[in-house]
Amino acid sequence: MTITDDLQKLLEILPQDLRQNLENHPQRDSLVEVVLDLGRCPEARFPSGAEYLSDVPVTQEQIDDCIVRVGSFGADNRAGIEQTLHRISAIRNRSGKVIGLTCRVGRAIFGTISMIRDLVETGKSILMLGRPGVGKTTALREIARTLADELDKRVVIIDSSNEIAGDGDVPHPAIGKARRMQVSHPDRQHQVMIEAVENHMPEVIVIDEIGTELEALAARTIAERGVQLVGTAHGNQIENLIKNPTLSDLVGGIQAVTLGDDEARRRGSQKTVLERKAPPTFEIAVEMQERKRWVVHEDLADTVDGLLRGHQPTPQVRTVDEEGNINITRQLTAIDGHKKGSRREESLAAAGSGRKSTGWRASGQMIPLPLSSEAENGNGSGRSEFERLLRKESLSNGNSFGRNSRSESGPNGEDLPLHIYPYGVSRHQLDQVIGVLNLPVVLTKELDNADAILALRSHVKNHAKLRQMAKARHLPIQMLKAGTIPQITRALRRLLNIDEPEVTDDRELQLFLHSASDDEMDALEEARLAVEQIVIPKGQPVELLPRSPQVRKMQHELVEHYRLRSDSFGDEPNRRLRIYPA
Repeated sequence: MTITDDLQKLLEILPQDLRQNLENHPQRDSLVEVVLDLGRCPEARFPSGAEYLSDVPVTQEQIDDCIVRVGSFGADNRAGIEQTLHRISAIRNRSGKVIGLTCRVGRAIFGTISMIRDLVETGKSILMLGRPGVGKTTALREIARTLADELDKRVVIIDSSNEIAGDGDVPHPAIGKARRMQVSHPDRQHQVMIEAVENHMPEVIVIDEIGTELEALAARTIAERGVQLVGTAHGNQIENLIKNPTLSDLVGGIQAVTLGDDEARRRGSQKTVLERKAPPTFEIAVEMQERKRWVVHEDLADTVDGLLRGHQPTPQVRTVDEEGNINITRQLTAIDGHKKGSRREESLAAAGSGRKSTGWRASGQMIPLPLSSEAENGNGSGRSEFERLLRKESLSNGNSFGRNSRSESGPNGEDLPLHIYPYGVSRHQLDQVIGVLNLPVVLTKELDNADAILALRSHVKNHAKLRQMAKARHLPIQMLKAGTIPQITRALRRLLNIDEPEVTDDRELQLFLHSASDDEMDALEEARLAVEQIVIPKGQPVELLPRSPQVRKMQHELVEHYRLRSDSFGDEPNRRLRIYPA
């Protein structure tokens, strides 16, 4: 990686004493910027922190002397040094007089885009996101040079503040053969963008800091004309752009849509939802979290659609180690008890080596986890055992179901994971069951990609078209009487040809604990103890304490998990559950 900074030219505009201090400074080569504020001590900023260059406050004469050496400032209060990438920004008082300067070091770093070079070569439009100072402009400059010099493309840079190609009429060598169009005023950037396409026949347009609605609209116009776009925008993540009404058009725009009854049931969502309005302007998005850690969304449209439906994306994470090796991992969202939305990364180094079983079906049956030593000895109380289930972390480990692994097949001989098309079944509950039990199941939104259909019986009876489509595609339909967690669990087991466990599986109790409040957990604990200590061993019915309708529903589902019958009786607010033996 080669670095060119022309630092001496920036130091020459500073006062003599400050220049000497910086020239002899041990961190001179890593200088980020120099700040001169009237009446304050001059400050030098480095990656490791900031430090004062002098104990004497900055005077107006020193600031004016720097301005004379720099030249005039533009409408955006920025100036530069000719043939360099340095940027000098001014702070003015109410009367327009400059009372502060930020002298930022500009560096051309060759080789910074090695992490995404394969994406640049695809010809797709790329959007770079990141906080200020993370290196977006540096990466943009290197992308322009690579496209122009190494891929022989016609590249035009829209340089609103001369930050990409430097100050002056002759662009900096760091952009290679790429051409640069300067912008006379920041408000005209969108016009210059359109002008570049109409007059200069570019294959690639490079834009820095897309920040207005007109610029976002101009970027869409350019993309629709078949020109590759490479641009940057301020924002740490895709979610920031979705929530930003000014820039949301870059990701396709957001609109509220009212779904039909059938579609709402199929999705398991409310009828009014947010959806993407149009195809995104950019096809790929890169979140620059750190200088050597970039998160890549290879299909921006899919990422936006997933976020709008409440699903966490699974982007690539690309990093560079100290030896310059590029590591690519996949950022996954783990469903693990109360840790909703927790992230983990899975290496892609073994990609393409074939599907590997996690070992949970090695015996063809789900094996219950062993009880703790206290429970085996009968010394643990019901409450401590219930809390043990809450604290159990082994569910996130795919090997907790067995050590041996082998390739398995679905009910019709298809490879696992099994792709299921849910209809009228809560997707949230399906995700819970699949995640907690670690089932090899993937939910799909497309019927053509499905191996089976999971639907409520009442919906299937009233939907002749669904039955016809399933018959035409030879897809089995697994019907549920009700969309409760126990019935969903049994249906997925039947689809996967898994035998029902003879012993109650502790893992399945976790399914009832997602988002449960203290009162709900107390009620579930009461029902569990009644079943396990009285109803099953003694064969006697048990009445529970009065509970609210919502809590009673959870107790009914827990009792159904034990294959027992329960009824609610009494009048509110004293209505309660009665559990009967089998």
